[in-house]
Amino acid sequence: LNITGQSNFLDSYRKNNLFGLFGVPELSSPEGFQEAQEKALQETEQLVQKACTTPPGPQIVMIFDQLSDALCRVADLADFVKIAHPDFAFREAAEETCRNIGTMVEKLNTNIELCQSLKQLLANKEVMDSLDPETRQVAELFMFDFEISGIHLDEEKRKRAVDLNVKILDLCNQFLIGAHLPNKIDKQILPEHIRYNFAVEGNYIQITGLHADCSDDLVREAAYKIFLYPNAEQLRCLEELLTSRNHLAQLVGYNTFAHRALQGTMARTPEKVMQFLETLSDRLFQRYNIEPSLYCPFFSLGACMEGLNFLFNQLLGISLYAEQTEKGELWCEDVRKLAVVHENEGLLGYIYCDFYQRADKPHQDCHFTIRGGRLRKDGEYQLPVVVLMLSLPHSTRSSPTLLTPGMMENLFHEMGHAMHSMLGRTRYQHVTGTRCPTDFAEVPSILMEYFASDYRVVNQFARHFQTGQTVSQKILKETQEKFYGLPYVPNTAWQLRFSHLVGYGAKYYSYLMSRAIASMVWKQCFVQNPFDRAMGERYRREMLAHGGGKEPMLMVQGMLQKSPSVEDFVNALVSDLDQDFETFFMDSE
Repeated sequence: LNITGQSNFLDSYRKNNLFGLFGVPELSSPEGFQEAQEKALQETEQLVQKACTTPPGPQIVMIFDQLSDALCRVADLADFVKIAHPDFAFREAAEETCRNIGTMVEKLNTNIELCQSLKQLLANKEVMDSLDPETRQVAELFMFDFEISGIHLDEEKRKRAVDLNVKILDLCNQFLIGAHLPNKIDKQILPEHIRYNFAVEGNYIQITGLHADCSDDLVREAAYKIFLYPNAEQLRCLEELLTSRNHLAQLVGYNTFAHRALQGTMARTPEKVMQFLETLSDRLFQRYNIEPSLYCPFFSLGACMEGLNFLFNQLLGISLYAEQTEKGELWCEDVRKLAVVHENEGLLGYIYCDFYQRADKPHQDCHFTIRGGRLRKDGEYQLPVVVLMLSLPHSTRSSPTLLTPGMMENLFHEMGHAMHSMLGRTRYQHVTGTRCPTDFAEVPSILMEYFASDYRVVNQFARHFQTGQTVSQKILKETQEKFYGLPYVPNTAWQLRFSHLVGYGAKYYSYLMSRAIASMVWKQCFVQNPFDRAMGERYRREMLAHGGGKEPMLMVQGMLQKSPSVEDFVNALVSDLDQDFETFFMDSE
């Protein structure tokens, strides 16, 4: 990393960033988060009063969504900045804003008067029958938020529920920070010939991740054992988080945290999840691993982005264009901004690409919603803004940024989330894009992995960065995802680094269930022709356009023309492993 260059960028940033992060004027300095927060809370207070005095009708749902948007516009942005901004002052200010906005959300979710205004709407059959399906769905989702927050409890218990929710927010933040902190050891402990793979600080070596893509076995072993070494404080935090989640769930009337967390998902109950996982487990078998260094030269970042652009253009009529940014809009000089443009509909939204490794940046691939799309009162559509965050290596003098197959697949995966955000053209931001049940939210991203492993797609962009040679079909076949098992290594605690315990608590099965649905969509709709425009439009119309504004199983039914069962999900996953992968590729010769 060019630490000196980064330092100079930050110095210049603080002096000259008059435009503000993401174009938000207040965020030209860390202190601006306080101003943005105060504005959001003032707007919230006005909207709460308005909601409580408006008679039952569709306007109530619109006001609730404006209320949600006012808070999310600040909270979502702060949620990204608190982990990704290279300036500690920005991260600290964003973290405080997240806590304050989160506390306000929990208070609103137990506000009796506010809930009553929504109850009156839901109880009015004549008005409810006049609402369109999306508006009814959003109204019911807002009521669902009240119910799982304990709105039915007495005042003392409601206060306890708020306090527990705030405590859980703090513990989640603490756990996420701890999950990404590096471990340090005396450099004399490691063999001298592998030390250069890690950052050195005086007499210590800093291990920031697993180095899973390193070709040296000893480097991977050292990183694994040191990075995953148990941390007593992190273990205490995790145990307290799990206990607090369970206390909250039982306080508001659920048997366990999982029963509460799975309300509103496609699975709905822990029992259904376990049925799915146990049935699948009984039928899986191990696969083998592959050596990634053979095909990295074919997957330069530039080539992969061109491939994505080609695929989106063929399937959806969408192109990605590099966009000029204003001074102060970016948080790091190597971030790039893309405009997402439809051939007929014009500009759909913006994607900020924060792709490269840097100091203090978490080693995780994520999609962040910065601003959700919604239909504003003036009739204009509020364009969605998202960030895709990866941890790719920088280019060198001898080569561009080269991706392993895993990195390439992750890029396609996260871009699947981004397209969901761009194309989820909902009326309400509360259900915009990826704001949908977790076990459906991963379908668009995992479907992109199928495109990423199809020879016909990859052959459009994969070129050796030096020779221009195309990647062979034989190598592509080997990039299919493999399942493997690792025995437990003494004195390691992987769970203390598993940040998904925060956002995917009781919902990690979602990746498998979403993969099953994506597999069915791929085989039924795209395996014959991955560039089929008619199927691309159907995919947009049936699955992407609704965000969370429609029951997910209805979206799946619309795409597949049938309602899948647990057995169908399991069969789809097992067939991916059993099937001869030759049938997934066209002959390259």
